[in-house]
Amino acid sequence: MPASSQAADTPRGAQLIGRMERVPLCGWHARPRITMGSATFFDAFGALTIAFVLPSLIGAWKLRPAEIGTMISVGYLGQIVGALFFGWLAERIGRTKSVACAMAIDGIMSLCCAFSGNFLQLAIFRTIQGCGLGGEVPVAAAYINELCEARGRGRFVMLYETIFPCGVLGASLLGILLVPRFGWQSMFIVGGIPALIIAGLVWRLPESPRWLIGKGRLDEAEGIVAQVEAATPNRIEPAAKKFDPTTGAISKTRWREVLSPFYRRRTIIVWVLWASTYFVYYGIGTWLPSLYRTVYHLSISDALKWGSVANILQVIIVAISALFVDRLGRKLWFGMSFGVSAVLMVALALSGAKTPESVVILGSLTFAVLGSNATMLYLYTPEIYPTRMRAAGTGLATSFLRAASAAGPFLVGFVLRGGGIAAVFYVFAAVTVIGLIATTAATETRRRQLEELNP
Repeated sequence: MPASSQAADTPRGAQLIGRMERVPLCGWHARPRITMGSATFFDAFGALTIAFVLPSLIGAWKLRPAEIGTMISVGYLGQIVGALFFGWLAERIGRTKSVACAMAIDGIMSLCCAFSGNFLQLAIFRTIQGCGLGGEVPVAAAYINELCEARGRGRFVMLYETIFPCGVLGASLLGILLVPRFGWQSMFIVGGIPALIIAGLVWRLPESPRWLIGKGRLDEAEGIVAQVEAATPNRIEPAAKKFDPTTGAISKTRWREVLSPFYRRRTIIVWVLWASTYFVYYGIGTWLPSLYRTVYHLSISDALKWGSVANILQVIIVAISALFVDRLGRKLWFGMSFGVSAVLMVALALSGAKTPESVVILGSLTFAVLGSNATMLYLYTPEIYPTRMRAAGTGLATSFLRAASAAGPFLVGFVLRGGGIAAVFYVFAAVTVIGLIATTAATETRRRQLEELNP
């Protein structure tokens, strides 16, 4: 059947999505989740590698606070470009091919970073690597969301996204083991080689049926839906609410639609949530090992060990959030996380952060709590956009996280020099309050079908 005829057959597209929604999560979903989860693991590993490389480079290259902040930030500037480009690309060539290309860039540039001989070379390679890192996660999140039925989507996606903090934890633990023994270059090698292997595996994954339906490729979509149905005899009762069957038509991605009257409020709110979460999350996460080294004068080994505490706590809290996200909803969890983080940051600032122990406890808890928000945003953002612009809208939203991630560590270097360590935590507290205010206007998406949420 020609593509034009398929596009006109909108009831067929709606029927296919209805069939997907009736199949519970089963063994078929394991392969995409594991493969794409592996990509996300090494994306997180690559993003946080610099935090556990810098304590060694501070002494070897005589880096000053402003240079440390710059080195942390350049990777996030590259991620802005990657998030925008690969979000756009995913709407044109598909989710799996876009993620595979992003992972290939990540792997190649990680190996180039390992052979950098000076500050400038590492900064350039790190910036290009950021393009791959920034492009993988938002497109992968859109892909995983599109495979799920409404009732189990929250837990499924959050358990998948738990891979990200595991990647951060993996970077910290391997940093402790590898950097003192084999040098900082080993971290980039360990991150680069698996990324290239995973790129090939992701390329071979089945494409998102929802994306195929939106492009009028209904025969391909039906073949994948039939595979899902064949994986289990179980079925879910159809939802009471119906959605517009025009979901089966070919739709052209329009970037400006994210600011159309229907989506404008959602878009602005989610941009604020991304920026406020990641300004503090990466501001703390990437600086903690360096703060232990420069402010509290701990050894490289101790700085790396204490820095890993935050990552261990994050894995625990994100796992807890996955269990409760479909019960409590997205808004309530966002609000609780921002509120708790603001209290912890104010407490740390009022204490003057005079001891490394206080930073380990309060700073690590803040990083872990906001880590659950950071993870949940990859569930929430794809939910508030339709298939025709889900990857593009998510990529655009994550560009705000990249900008905030670049600004946070960079600002820490200057605030630390001008106002001391307590001033840094006051700034973080103020930003979490902004996130808390934005949460009150967010749209709840719990247990609602994607097509029901987005016309």
